[in-house]
Amino acid sequence: MSQLDTNAPQQVSYGKLARLFLRLSLFAFGGPVAHVAIAQDELVTRRKWLTHEHYLDLIAATNLIPGPNSTEVMIHVGYTLRGIPGALLTGACFILPTFFLTLALAVLYVSSGTIPAVEALLWGIKPVIVAVIAAAGYRLVPSALKSRLLWLTCTGAAAAILFLHVPEVVAMLGAGAIYAVIATRITPPFAALLVWMPSAQAIAQTVAAGSRAGVSDVFFYFLKIGSVLFGSGYVLIAYIQQDLVNSFQWLSSRELLDAIAIGQVTPGPVSTTATVVGYIVAGFPGAFAATFGIFLPSFILVILTAPLIPKLRRSRFMSAFLNGVNAGVIAAITITVARLAGEALQPLNGISLTSAVAVGLAIAALIALVRFKLNATWLIFAGAVVGLLVQGIAGGV
Repeated sequence: MSQLDTNAPQQVSYGKLARLFLRLSLFAFGGPVAHVAIAQDELVTRRKWLTHEHYLDLIAATNLIPGPNSTEVMIHVGYTLRGIPGALLTGACFILPTFFLTLALAVLYVSSGTIPAVEALLWGIKPVIVAVIAAAGYRLVPSALKSRLLWLTCTGAAAAILFLHVPEVVAMLGAGAIYAVIATRITPPFAALLVWMPSAQAIAQTVAAGSRAGVSDVFFYFLKIGSVLFGSGYVLIAYIQQDLVNSFQWLSSRELLDAIAIGQVTPGPVSTTATVVGYIVAGFPGAFAATFGIFLPSFILVILTAPLIPKLRRSRFMSAFLNGVNAGVIAAITITVARLAGEALQPLNGISLTSAVAVGLAIAALIALVRFKLNATWLIFAGAVVGLLVQGIAGGV
């Protein structure tokens, strides 16, 4: 069991933090689990700014509050290393490069009606992302699964996600509560927390269907979303479909799909899909308002709750709860690897031979990460180059 405090294991300068998180924003492809895995490789394995146990506890803590998980992990890291200024710095550096890149694609999309072709680049990146997530999970197992009961908890959470289709965040919180009750035989003092799971209906419907949205409407809508959105940025898609397409009619179904696609092909937080929606609805002011609205609650909630993490570890029940959530994290990582592998190892442009190239790329990246501890960022870049080369060769055949 780790004993946490808010002091950095070593003094980390603001410049080092800014450079790392700016790079993470530009190279963190693959969704929230991949973002956390890539950051773990940089922060724990390579730089040793945090221990495995400490990093796991930060991940677990983000599952207790609403907001996009991977972004909140980055803000937590900044707070742990340099207090409130560090939290603001790491959060901004992780969000802003992706925001500007996403905004540029949104402008191009609205002006031309299309999205630039990036299939080959993403085809080369996806196998590397699978390897990065697998390597992160492998390294976290000794810290997260330290007993037979934790292994059983992990297995149960995986089964709930895989067979019962339980949302990952619910499975993680459930794993924490069940493990804590069994391990400590203490009735949970926070039962209300586990039922505080938002639904689309819980978000106030303040805009009439079909009415023209203003910048303030966009800001307050995404502020509400950021205040109640549990889990990853992918959950955002369900809210947008229900509210902005069906209820408010701000977007068409096609515009929603294209906004999601832009959020998927850009690195960094998936929640920057809000940037695209804001731009489509209300231009540049709408893009800034939507982005600021959806991420603002994350900064506030992390800064308010981060000092509580050491107290949670000193509580017997809450320490066990965090251990159980960590077991759920391993389950989520394992299932994410399996699901992404099926998509990542598909052939490019229907050419079956390229599937073997994708498999080889994933295996090579995994060996490079686990055996030689190479930097995940450069492996992602190499995967993109391989994707472009394969497309060029396939196109010439």
